[in-house]
Amino acid sequence: MTDHLTIGERIAWYRRRRGMSQEVLAGLVGRTTDWLSKVENDRIELDRLSVIKSLAVALDVALGDLLAEPSLLDWTPDSGDRTVPALRAAITDYRQLAPMLALAQADDPPSLPELRREIADIWNAYQASRYGLVVRRLPALLAEAQHAAIAHEGDQRDQAHALLGQVYHAAATILVKIGEADLAWVAAERGLNFAQNSRDLIVTTSLFRSVAHALLSTGRYEAAVQLTDDAAGLLDKELPHASPELLSVHGTLFLAGSMAAARAEDRATTQAFLAEAEESARRLGADANHVWTAFGPTNVTIHRVATAIELGDLQIALDKGPDLDTRTLPIERRVRHSIAVAQAFSLRNRTDDALDALLQAEHLAPEQVRHHYLSRQLVLTWIRRQRGKPSHRLIDLARRIRVV
Repeated sequence: MTDHLTIGERIAWYRRRRGMSQEVLAGLVGRTTDWLSKVENDRIELDRLSVIKSLAVALDVALGDLLAEPSLLDWTPDSGDRTVPALRAAITDYRQLAPMLALAQADDPPSLPELRREIADIWNAYQASRYGLVVRRLPALLAEAQHAAIAHEGDQRDQAHALLGQVYHAAATILVKIGEADLAWVAAERGLNFAQNSRDLIVTTSLFRSVAHALLSTGRYEAAVQLTDDAAGLLDKELPHASPELLSVHGTLFLAGSMAAARAEDRATTQAFLAEAEESARRLGADANHVWTAFGPTNVTIHRVATAIELGDLQIALDKGPDLDTRTLPIERRVRHSIAVAQAFSLRNRTDDALDALLQAEHLAPEQVRHHYLSRQLVLTWIRRQRGKPSHRLIDLARRIRVV
């Protein structure tokens, strides 16, 4: 109903639904009525999720309601015509809760090497920003991994549990990306349970990161910060002789935590978490993609830019972001950084530079740009601010990402 509204317009829409005056809402979030009026009329661009979250709390709506998430996943040759509902059905299948209720399957379970290859294919598709393909293939892969976890015994069962945890991790990750926050939480929680059953430290740490991202997507920033601290404590004894895989999942855990701390407006913790991630990247030595983390020095800098934007330090973001060479990273990481750069340019009223950055991102990964709330909100805001007719480039982009 509110897909084609800016965040400011959406705030006004929900405020009126609540029968609340501008004076009352502004008072609840510690702002002036004039500030709220400018937000609702798109004369002030909301640049921090922490502020948007405070408005969501005051209006008693979910953060995703103000961000217009989730968005409809398009049908494409990759996705077919069965998308999120099929994945939701697979995740919420009651037999996932009680494996002993699962019907005996006539077929043999997939071999563990076969499962590993299929999981690698899913992660490769995700990092290539082929969202429709990931969503289409996950329901069948969940069923295969569940079959393997039930059928195998002993050490192979532990390995199968680790693989099942990885499949749920992939599901949680893509669901966060397309705005299905509540379902992402279910997938992350279930994946963590299987990972812990496997006693695989690297997979378990990966799932802690997945839970942190699920918390971020629902605006539970302080909880995500605490999770980062708690999970990192489990790794202290292993870090002195950590493998590249463990360094990578350790570093990305702190990167997720740094975003949570920034959105909670905790500068000290943000910098402390970034320093921990930077030390892991220094020990790793170069950009890599162990356990599909895309972790290394460049990803740390990407998060320095992203957290600077969250904290309102736009000059830091613009000093580091536009010229950062991200070519060593998977497309998903490169495009997310370009969206952040577009946001920083937009907040400095450099709309042409912002549009250039967003168009470059769309060229690499149209699905990712289409489904990121920030892309949609930036384009809507630029259109609303135009005094004359918007440029063909802007209108064409707005049509491609379905906001006009």
